[in-house]
Amino acid sequence: MTTDETDTGGVTDYSTITYGVAEAIATITLNRPHARNGFTLAMADELGHAVTAADRDDAVRVILLTAVGDYFCVGMDFAEPSIGDIGDPDWDEPSTRVARPITNSNKPVIVACPGPAVGVGVSITLAADFRLASDRARFGFVFARRGLFPEGGSTWFLPQLVGLAKAKEWMLTGRLIPAEEALSAGLITSVHSPDELLPAAYDLARDLAVRIAPASAALVRRALVAMTAHGDPEAAFALDRKSIPHASTSSDLAEGISSFLEKRPPRFTGVARTDLPALDEWLRP
Repeated sequence: MTTDETDTGGVTDYSTITYGVAEAIATITLNRPHARNGFTLAMADELGHAVTAADRDDAVRVILLTAVGDYFCVGMDFAEPSIGDIGDPDWDEPSTRVARPITNSNKPVIVACPGPAVGVGVSITLAADFRLASDRARFGFVFARRGLFPEGGSTWFLPQLVGLAKAKEWMLTGRLIPAEEALSAGLITSVHSPDELLPAAYDLARDLAVRIAPASAALVRRALVAMTAHGDPEAAFALDRKSIPHASTSSDLAEGISSFLEKRPPRFTGVARTDLPALDEWLRP
């Protein structure tokens, strides 16, 4: 499969991941259990492609990223190609090929982490909206212990999630962080037993898919990231001046109010891809 294709058709010939859609949820699964889901250049490209395909599929409302086996991803698999041709003018750092599409997605992104996520294995999750983990998960920003540098925008995302002091501690020591510590610091959303992890992730995904208006979700997740670049709320005020008049005329607003008053689940029909203007333009102050 070439990386410029976007229609997965529900079945693909991905070599390092699997992809499927059900109940408006696109499930993307790291599938190299023999290598503890070690990250490769092929995996970077396939994950980026799959996230983009899910984002462009109007039948998808939520993206769920998980992994086969007892590990989420133990980091870069140095036995496989992992960097690519850095002399290519279009070259992009491999984990950024995953983190950027997640950042720019109009769909909420959930990560269900069944076990250790180390190095790039945790970096690629930081742009997601929710990170659920099993109680046997461990997290490690081990770059300095390997003579490497952080990637995938993690030097921006991690302090946003856990604060500057904690980010410095974790990245400078490179130590493994137990799930409960990650939870208390704000890195992950919740901790579950291994058997309860995926059911909890799908419960959350179904709730988002059914009860949250797609255009609202798109604006919320992208605006929250964009506004962190500003030292005062003026950029948010400018966005509100554009977004609120647009929302006031949407069919989803009428449906949201009606469903609330009638005490029934909403039937949102809006599509983020077509019902919003170019968000990149809106998000500029």
